[in-house]
Amino acid sequence: MDHQSLLLSFESLLDVNPIQNFKTLFSNLDTSHLDFHPSTGRKPFPRQSLLRAIIFKNLKGIPTLTELVMELKDNPSAAIRCGFNILKPLPSVERFSSLLKKTHNKELQKIRLQLLHNLIHLAIITGEYLSIDSCPIPARVKENNLKTNVKKRFLKTCIPKGSPDARLGTMVIFPKPNKKQIRYFWGFRDHDVIDAKEELPLWHVTKPANVHESVMFLPIFKLIQKEFHFSIKAVMGDAIYDTASILKYIVKDLKAKPRISRNPRNTKNPSRLQFSKSGNPICQAQLEMLARGSFYDKKQDRWRRKWVCPLHHSKKYASQFILCPAFHPKFFSQKGCYAYIRIDQDIRSEIDYGSTSFKTESKLRSGSERVFSRLLNICMQNPPVISFNAVSNYVTIAHITVLLVALTAAKNDMKDKIRFIKSFLPSFNP
Repeated sequence: MDHQSLLLSFESLLDVNPIQNFKTLFSNLDTSHLDFHPSTGRKPFPRQSLLRAIIFKNLKGIPTLTELVMELKDNPSAAIRCGFNILKPLPSVERFSSLLKKTHNKELQKIRLQLLHNLIHLAIITGEYLSIDSCPIPARVKENNLKTNVKKRFLKTCIPKGSPDARLGTMVIFPKPNKKQIRYFWGFRDHDVIDAKEELPLWHVTKPANVHESVMFLPIFKLIQKEFHFSIKAVMGDAIYDTASILKYIVKDLKAKPRISRNPRNTKNPSRLQFSKSGNPICQAQLEMLARGSFYDKKQDRWRRKWVCPLHHSKKYASQFILCPAFHPKFFSQKGCYAYIRIDQDIRSEIDYGSTSFKTESKLRSGSERVFSRLLNICMQNPPVISFNAVSNYVTIAHITVLLVALTAAKNDMKDKIRFIKSFLPSFNP
């Protein structure tokens, strides 16, 4: 509908300067595969136009679909730029909701991947330094509103009726400076990998909030390498990704340097065992424990050896003691105390913690916070829909919006503004 014209320019009347630049912006958006429509039911609106309108909503900071519909009615120039025919009725809120609910997420992911390939071709994204993080996306349910009176508000078995796909998760908030607080919420979580140098989102997967971040690391990076085949130099992440399987994958498979913050729980010795000169652990009764086989701990990705109480498993010690000298409670409730000791080499011993390069490259992880800040600035954390597929599509469109601005800036020799999400169009002069 770009051929439509207005007798009176609404850009001039309303001083909506960015409107004239949306045509250039949308020219970099390949939505040709969205042409198909069902042959039954009401005559549909072009899905390309509905998608452009949601991108317009993001860039203008319009919080709800209702306000988007009102904006399109009040600003015919914007409706024309999105591809609607202003001589006919414009789409209702239900049409936008239907797009988000019924569109398969793979169709939107195809658009996102095409934008990424274009940015890689222009050498904007190199994939040398990648950072992973996640962002909570609370659902629009009364359980998340602490001002409402709800019984069993955060009982994980009581799933909110308002959003059956939502799950219980935790989020960190800072009610006061330097004061951290953990809060429960019902909703989803977006797992993101960014190009840490250019601070652009590279990959994202939306999951229910109860899916742990570390579980998503390997599947996401395998998909990234399958699609792009990057020569990764370093991978950044916080302590939640400090697991042996993740560190091994970074070192052995990606051939990269892990810049993952150490988790204190993986460095301390909870049992505080002492060892004899022969290398055997000593129990609380100051007796050498006996080895009883080794096994592979699949969950922890390590080899461990089991050590048992000598009083129950050695006739030599049993003849010398009637009871455990330390009166250990497990001596009576089971066959004495036991201990599991790791016997293979910890992958962390190969990482140069504390080095200058580790400290310098670890600082790139802060780019994830700035990327999320830009995504939240276009209302990604406040989806106007409730179903899982609709929320996933809404989050994907938020990523498309960020990448589309970056590509438009790069193609118009404005590489210094590829991260200017809301301020790019007003200052853009094609």
